[in-house]
Amino acid sequence: MSESGTVQYQLADGIARVTLNRPDKLNSFNETMHRELRQVLDDVQNNPAARVLVLSGAGRGFCAGQDLGDRAMQIGAGQAPDLGETVERFYRPLILALQNLRVPTLAAVNGIAAGAGASIALACDLTIAAESASFLQAFSKIGLIPDTGGTWVLPRRVGLARAMGLALLAERLPARQAADWGLIWQCVADADFAAETDRLARQLAQAPTRALVRTRQAMQASGLHTLEQQLDMEAGFMRELGWRADYAEGVAAFMEKRPARFTGN
Repeated sequence: MSESGTVQYQLADGIARVTLNRPDKLNSFNETMHRELRQVLDDVQNNPAARVLVLSGAGRGFCAGQDLGDRAMQIGAGQAPDLGETVERFYRPLILALQNLRVPTLAAVNGIAAGAGASIALACDLTIAAESASFLQAFSKIGLIPDTGGTWVLPRRVGLARAMGLALLAERLPARQAADWGLIWQCVADADFAAETDRLARQLAQAPTRALVRTRQAMQASGLHTLEQQLDMEAGFMRELGWRADYAEGVAAFMEKRPARFTGN
């Protein structure tokens, strides 16, 4: 458990609750927060007690992306920052860590998710947002492109026309519209947001963990595969999952007309 620093982390009842904790900066990333978040993700990856990751932000925002204050100081000192190095060193491994996590991931977007913050929210398996929240591809306002996987996920979620509009115009997308477009799973009234986040977290924590992760992997691979290749992948995953105790428990629970008690192991 960690209650201090730039990332708060609690693990209880299978739910790893991770909160980005720089509220005065709208939880924008600096090197310290990158380092602490990676440490937390490593712990979740290696802790068999974790069954789901819930990622949220402290205060009124989810994450405003990169803290531009550090870069402004570099530019003011006459230095040209190597943004490619920043992506390769920090954001690329962060997104891959989320995508390869051994448990399902839920982003609970409580406020603005801008720039890399929006991409991180969309990198999770499920993304829900409070009705007052919004998403912003702010990169074009500072002469950049969407990074942190943004150019990959946006066209796949909302189509090329809408993805281009979001990226080129850099206009806020309200959470309700994001849900209507299929960018996120669900938009929730602010008054119900915390309760719905907890409900989904508990549901995922009690689910057959390996099956959910294999579902993620199959879905992500589908855009790169032919139908035949995808059928082969499905067969391989079904073979593996059919040998696991959670499948036997699921069938037994169905036959006995009772809730399944999955272990996730």
